[in-house]
Amino acid sequence: MKFRVGLCCALAFSSLLFAHSAGAAPPALPAEKPMEQLAIYAAKGPPDSCGPGCDHWIAIEGKIDEGSAARVERFFRERKDTQRPIYFNSPGGAMRDGLAIGRLLRARKAVGRVGRTIVDACPGTQTDDACSLIKTNREEVVASITSRGAVCGSACTFLLFGALTREVAPDAVVAVHGARIGMQFRVNVTEVRREEAIAKAHAEADRLTFAYVEEMGISRDVMTLADSVSPDNMRVLTRQELYNFRIDTRNVVETPWAIEKAPSPAVQKIAQVKTESGFQKFEWRFMCGGKAQTRLMVTNELAKDASGTRVMTMVAGAAKPPQFARLPVRVGPYEIWTAIITADAMKDLVAVPRLGASQNALLPDGKSTSTFFEIETRGLEPASTQLAGACQTAQAKIVPPKLPSSAPLLPSSPPSVKWTASPNWPTPSPLTAQGIGVVGVRRDAPPQPASPK
Repeated sequence: MKFRVGLCCALAFSSLLFAHSAGAAPPALPAEKPMEQLAIYAAKGPPDSCGPGCDHWIAIEGKIDEGSAARVERFFRERKDTQRPIYFNSPGGAMRDGLAIGRLLRARKAVGRVGRTIVDACPGTQTDDACSLIKTNREEVVASITSRGAVCGSACTFLLFGALTREVAPDAVVAVHGARIGMQFRVNVTEVRREEAIAKAHAEADRLTFAYVEEMGISRDVMTLADSVSPDNMRVLTRQELYNFRIDTRNVVETPWAIEKAPSPAVQKIAQVKTESGFQKFEWRFMCGGKAQTRLMVTNELAKDASGTRVMTMVAGAAKPPQFARLPVRVGPYEIWTAIITADAMKDLVAVPRLGASQNALLPDGKSTSTFFEIETRGLEPASTQLAGACQTAQAKIVPPKLPSSAPLLPSSPPSVKWTASPNWPTPSPLTAQGIGVVGVRRDAPPQPASPK
């Protein structure tokens, strides 16, 4: 009688944490079938594309198939540049190979992150056969990195646990579930013997995985949680769980500034900040604001029992800070702050390596609380330049209506206008990873993404 222990593959997709506006959710990312075999390859990108001073990295992506650990070991043995960060994007796969790869990464003291590598030369999707050949048959590929939509699930988590330094961006997904046991029995095996063998295999899987996470300095609680989830489902770890399980212990996690072109041009950053009551999420969004101006919108999530009056501030070195509206717009559990940024003020923001951000709250009992943290400006300068060009293009397309020749002249002083009550604000898309579709997938069946909720 033979048995094989493996964690089933699963595929999860994450929607953007914030809406593009107060009520409009972004389009879902296109679903791509993961590669059937784990691929490992070297990539290079623009300056600072993988962090300050970093433009070369290693990508590990696709299903963890049996024999993938040997391929990863051979790749490392043949490469001399051992200091590159490693980006994971995998739905999981074979448990034993995942454990073996994780130990290889720990021996290299690797920096592990969850991210998607987008190869420039791929003519179609990033996971089709043509792209797979490009990734694996070249010494190094030209690419870019995005954490949005990146997934490290099931056995992929063992790769992430193996890295000495582990970083999970706010818009990336780490997910766990229990082991799926694949066994082959003789025809004449009794039902009792079958159940005994399956129970023994589960116990062996638990022994291996619990010992592994302790070896890697990860809390055993993550495996207890995984065992409570059916192999046909997937449990996405919250930011607080990533911190409590010692997977990512940073107090501030953030995405780089990035340009978005649809449905309207904007430059965006998302961050999660540890506070006394847990992690709080923020989004900064620069948008077109008229001639030589940019509109800044800052959205932050409030605790369920939040009360009092808050003030939002930003600091860029010694420059005059942006002046936010005195009162934010409150939409459910979110506050939205706005400010107008002039061209000179934008130059001040991109001129410093880090921006200071704070939120002060005056509570009903007269006490006050303060949250202060810093965020990188990495990516803000090129993204804001692209935004300025996109805004100029959009403004040039606006053609003022032609008045008929018989129209009377407009008065020099327009009459006063009485503003009507504002319409009800639509509910924004949830700040947490809502809309994450999860589908359990057998190892012998191709994964299919779930429709976003």
